[in-house]
Formats: sequence, structure tokens, C-alpha cells
Amino acid sequence: MGRLQARLEAALRRARCAGSPVLASVTAAAPRDVDPVAMAACSRREGEPWFCLEQPDRGGYAVAALGCALALEGHGPGRFADVAARWRRAAASALADPLEGAPAGGGLVAVGGFAFADEGGGAPQWEGFAPASMLVPEVSLARGPGGATLTLTTAVAPDDTREGLMARVRGRLLELRQSELPLLDPAPVGRHRVHSPIPPAHYEEAVAAAVARIRRGEIEKVVLSREVEVRAPAAYDPAALLGLLRAEFGSCYVFAVGRGACTLLGASPELLVRREGQRASTVALAGSIGRSADPAVDDHLGERLLRSDKDRSENAIVARRIMRELRPHAVWVTAPPEPGLVRVANVQHLALPIRAQLREPLDAIELAGLLHPTPAVGGEPRERASGLIPALEGLERGWYAGPVGWTDAAGDGEFCVALRCALLRDRDARLYAGCGIVRDSDPAAELAETEVKLGALLPLLAG
Repeated sequence: MGRLQARLEAALRRARCAGSPVLASVTAAAPRDVDPVAMAACSRREGEPWFCLEQPDRGGYAVAALGCALALEGHGPGRFADVAARWRRAAASALADPLEGAPAGGGLVAVGGFAFADEGGGAPQWEGFAPASMLVPEVSLARGPGGATLTLTTAVAPDDTREGLMARVRGRLLELRQSELPLLDPAPVGRHRVHSPIPPAHYEEAVAAAVARIRRGEIEKVVLSREVEVRAPAAYDPAALLGLLRAEFGSCYVFAVGRGACTLLGASPELLVRREGQRASTVALAGSIGRSADPAVDDHLGERLLRSDKDRSENAIVARRIMRELRPHAVWVTAPPEPGLVRVANVQHLALPIRAQLREPLDAIELAGLLHPTPAVGGEPRERASGLIPALEGLERGWYAGPVGWTDAAGDGEFCVALRCALLRDRDARLYAGCGIVRDSDPAAELAETEVKLGALLPLLAG
């Protein structure tokens, strides 16, 4: 507490001299057995923003956060650059010190995400999810193979007092609870109702229309998505659902972003970008097939996917765009000659890992803006496909297929793509899934693939 008090006093002096708020942040080691996601999910105040991102099979990697000391929001084509610049200024003026040996995501961070479209999230169901929204949390926790950290951050205003600041931070600290994630009710009273706001036949028609445009040479690829709504007999518990998702999808990015009464949560197989110093990593993930409980059949399905000209072509479109975007900013960009398989609980994908040594000091948010949307969730060419998507889909994607993640004061960070996800509000859930459409796509097969992808969450949300 002595270090915290000294930090707050220094921040208060600086805020009074500057006449404007200053961020004060202190990071300390946390117990190695801390569960960041459980602590955030079980300690959140009603209606406050919260966040978590973990990949359980990656050495227990997790970042979780509560509250908001500073909101960085934006919209329009420049939203990534705008938020990145504001974060750099906020981090540079903050009173914070990194803890030596802290895991990725430890220390002063901003967490959140971006809508798929520049002005996305305007529909009523996406209330609270701005087109760009990165928040500096009051509490953040990070865990990696080497240990865990807890960070407390507060915005110190010129008219604050030392006693008031200490009381505020102590109160926040005392509210933290380390407990197990709750269990989902296995037999809720009442029935779930499932329906598609837009009939499945409309999706097949949209795919057919897209294929016709591709064959006329107007576009090379476009991703089309579906939405399914579920009405539950009782309010959903995001914390209980997170527990099931991380148990079932340990190799995926299990994430949750809470805004007001809503939570976007999911289990995404797709990394958009990871920045570690001057190294950037990403994955071209495109081309999918189902899985089987029979190992021999599962292997056969994977081999079929590896040999599929249609799926390999789809993956190559994504890889070419990513490498083309990175090359002007990199000393080198490299990828294996052939894609491999990424297997998750109910789907397997073609995946080509891509790495780059950056020439310029682009931070994680700028890199996310450079790559988003990749043809894995948008299309090729980007601008033409982006205009076509809403016309064919007929839905508001909001943050579905947008970047979700974190960045630190050094500009490092990690963003996944919000896939295999659902938007929860009380008893209502909206699920999203999409497929990449190329010239050889078959409308019925693409519809069936969306059903497979919806199968990641639908059994959990619909009983």
C-alpha cells in the first residue's frame, strides 16, 4: 500500500500542475494460482464494463479486467489510428511502472475491441458497443506460464484528495473475489425458443447471388454471415457460460466483453494479430470442415480439407492479402509453403501462420487496423466486398467478426477475431456464424457449414 499511496500522491501533484486528470497505476505479483477470468467475472459490479481473453491451452494465458479509468472511443475510417494515438498519449503521461517478468498483458493496459464496420454497432441490440472502444480498466489481471500480476489503475483529477483516492482504490481491491466460475443450470425450468430473424433460404439466395458476382469477375471472395436468436426461460449467466467454453475450446481464444447489460462472449479460433516488440504474428484461417468422434473419420475429413481446391484457394486469398498489407511495414514477412490443420471442438480449419519483423514501430491497435477485415471475415477486394456484405446479409454485425483484445503501454498486444460468438442480454442471445464464398461455393453446403459453426454455442445457449 505504501507504493500505491506514493504513486497516487505523485499523480495528484501532476494533475494539479497540469489542470487535467492523470492516470496512476501500480502492478504487483499475484498468487500463481489466481484465475483472472473467474475473479473478473465474479467480482464485477452490476452494469460496469468488464473484459476477459484467455487461451487455456497456451500455458494458462489469460487477461481480464474490470471497470473503466479512461474510455478511448471512436468511429469512422480513422477509428483505429485515432484510438491508437490517444492510447499512446495516455500511456506516455501515466504514472506507471512495469513489473519485471510480468506476463503478456500485465501492467497498464487498454482492453476492448472494434466493430466489424467503421460505423458498426448502431443497432439497438449493440447499445454500449461503440465502433471503436478500448478502455483502461480500474483492475486488470494477467497470467502466463511464468506467473500472474494484478494492476490497479485510477484517473486522478486535480480536485481529488489523497484520502479519497486511497479509499476508492482500497474499496475496489476489497471487492475482488477469487472463486470458481458458477455452474450452468443443467435443467432450467421452461423452454428455449430458437429462430432465425432471416429465413435460412435467404442465406442460400445470398450465397447464390455472391457466386454469380464472383463468376462475373466483380469480386474474388466475400464472407456472408447468419444470425440466430435464442430466448431462454431465465437470464443467461455469462460467467457460467465462460466456464463451459474454456473447458470445451481450450485451444481457442475464449473471450467476453461486457458493456452495460450486454455481454459479447465466444470461443474464436482466429488470431488477428499479436505484437511482441518488433515481431508481429497472425494466421490466415480460412477453409473449414466438420469433425467426427471417430478418429479415423476425423483424420479423413482433415485430409479432405487439405486436398480441397476450393478451400485451399479460399485460404490463399486470405494469406496473400495479409502478407501484402504487412510487407510495406516489415523487414521480412514469412509463412510456411502449405497450410496446416487447426482442430477445435466441432470444426477443423486450414491455417497458415504468418510472421513479420516490423520495420516501423506500429503498435498492436495500428496493426489490427491495418489487417482488419482480412478476407477471412470480409472479402477480396476489401472495399468492394465491404459494400456488398450488408446488402446481401441483411443484418447488423456489430462487433461480430471485429477485433477483440488488449494492448499495453509499450504497444504490444493481442487481438483475436470475434467469431463463434453470441451477444447476451438478459434472456436473449444472438448468435453469429459465417462462411467464405468463392466461385465454387454451393449454397446448400455453405448453409450447412454455418450450422456446424453455430453448433459451437447453440447447444449451450438453447439447452
